[in-house]
Amino acid sequence: MKGEVAITAKDLVHPVIYVVSDSIGETAELVARAAASQFNSGGVDIHRVPYVQDVAEITEIVAEASTIPCIIAYTLVVPELRQALEREAARYNIPTVDILTPMIDALAMVEGRQPKMEPGLVRRTDEEYFRKVEAVEFAVKYDDGKDPRGILRADLVVIGVSRTSKTPLCMYLAHKAIKAANVPLVPEVAPPEEIFKLPSHRVIGLTIQPRQLNEIRRERLKTLGLTSRADYASMERILKELEYAEGIMRKAGCSVIDVTNKAVEETASRVLEIYYRGERHVR
Repeated sequence: MKGEVAITAKDLVHPVIYVVSDSIGETAELVARAAASQFNSGGVDIHRVPYVQDVAEITEIVAEASTIPCIIAYTLVVPELRQALEREAARYNIPTVDILTPMIDALAMVEGRQPKMEPGLVRRTDEEYFRKVEAVEFAVKYDDGKDPRGILRADLVVIGVSRTSKTPLCMYLAHKAIKAANVPLVPEVAPPEEIFKLPSHRVIGLTIQPRQLNEIRRERLKTLGLTSRADYASMERILKELEYAEGIMRKAGCSVIDVTNKAVEETASRVLEIYYRGERHVR
């Protein structure tokens, strides 16, 4: 079957779950492993059969599965395939678990319309996918103020002193299809003038409590094999940088987010709220 070696009873170490899908089957496999983790060993043998497209394959798969104790978990959106699998499994008294249909049916009730019933939609490489790829490439190219020409091309520009999570934030935003550049604010270096040419909702300032920044920078120096007494991590230097950054943010008229003890996801949620609210106002 599809060039795979059949499982035999002597091969069994853990319970066997056949995962049958008209796509790649990763959803059903994740659910199966999550369920197995609730038992003592947590072990489970997954036999994944992806890209099933016709009833003849269903018949063959179930016949093979019937030779060993197992269950069949499946994500099949085509009704004909689902019905065939349930029918064949019933012939051999094989338990089945329909991972997808209950959720589709519930959504159909809420949406008030019928689903497309097309396999593989969740992984289809559409326009949104390529937008995300482009945004990731943009974030890498214009990270840490490497090229100020990216500022005016960016959807968002993140500014702040060193170690305020500017880069992780920009990468997170990129996966939301937002092109984000970031610029470090250092007292000895004038910020790019392009920052002050952008609408305020497209510039986000990040700040942080001095004590936490001190701890973060001390740890950073340790990883680099440097002494934590370096000026970079001194409280005097940190206070100077934060004061300078505050002045730049006031001049830019941008929103400022305190990232102290905040996860990147939490900061990003606030950033997106500011950005989209500003975009609606501009339109």
